[in-house]
Amino acid sequence: MKYLYLLFLVPMLIFSATTDLSGETGADNIRVILDSDANNELDDQHAIAYMLFNGQIFDVEGITVNKTRSGGNINEHYEEAKRVVKLCKLYPEISIYKGASGTYDEIKEHIDEPEFDGSEAVDFLIERAQAEDDRELILLPVGKLTNIALALKKDPTIADKVRIVWLGTNYPKPGEYNFENDISAIEPILESDVQFEMVMVRYGKSSGTDAVVAHLEDFQQKIPGSGPHISDPVTGRHGGKFTNFGDYSVDLFENFRGSPTTRPLFDMAAVAILKNPNWAEPDTIGAPRFSNGKWVKQPNNPRKVIIWENFNKELIMQDFYDTMKNYTLAIPE
Repeated sequence: MKYLYLLFLVPMLIFSATTDLSGETGADNIRVILDSDANNELDDQHAIAYMLFNGQIFDVEGITVNKTRSGGNINEHYEEAKRVVKLCKLYPEISIYKGASGTYDEIKEHIDEPEFDGSEAVDFLIERAQAEDDRELILLPVGKLTNIALALKKDPTIADKVRIVWLGTNYPKPGEYNFENDISAIEPILESDVQFEMVMVRYGKSSGTDAVVAHLEDFQQKIPGSGPHISDPVTGRHGGKFTNFGDYSVDLFENFRGSPTTRPLFDMAAVAILKNPNWAEPDTIGAPRFSNGKWVKQPNNPRKVIIWENFNKELIMQDFYDTMKNYTLAIPE
């Protein structure tokens, strides 16, 4: 009888040690808030889902949204984020907050008013940064930097409580969509003492997230039906009814402007390197400045920032597909 008991107990102990189906928060989990222009294209939605499907890694404290020049008004970005969170079966447990429509320069003089453009998201960011927790809070903006810069302006004391990992810029070249949507937001961050990291985009270059490419054929074969299924269907951005994120993912790709057969998943790659920093190469540099439309290198600047480049696109995409099928839902505290 004793041996039968051991035969039963050992597999159970192995299962317990290697399997986490609960998604419960843990002392080693990464506290994160994703800041997204969710309705801009299709990489934001996949960044949200990938983050929410990695509950064994991330404690997702919320999602904030902002408006960039594509994707409509702030309500449309909010609604798209809500669609994805619903399809991940985590709404309203994961809260979504409306952020800035304008730029940092347009808003900064209004932050002492009870309400201002983006105040809902800004106040939430500050609240979570000031929360009692021994772990740092990672702010992961994958759109413009406006919400983050405004939060630092309103409460500079959060600078030593957060780490900003931004999907943005073609550094050392100028340009890039997220950056150009609010150039005024970069200076206050570079001039602060906050931990700041830039995840390179670099259009057309193998060293940036532009190289982390998804193929429509792979989506159509690997993703349909992925994720938890919900009973109340969600109407997609392009119409149709969906009960899981996988089916919506394929629809987003198939209906993307220009009908591409490949598309970079920039924002998802930024989440991926938080999950596993070995999937890219960090480089610590003296904080540059941006002047007259160009980046100015300052190698001797004592203020240091990190840039991430040279992404392992094969491992990142493989983990993305694996996670879509074998997910652990994030559960908020």
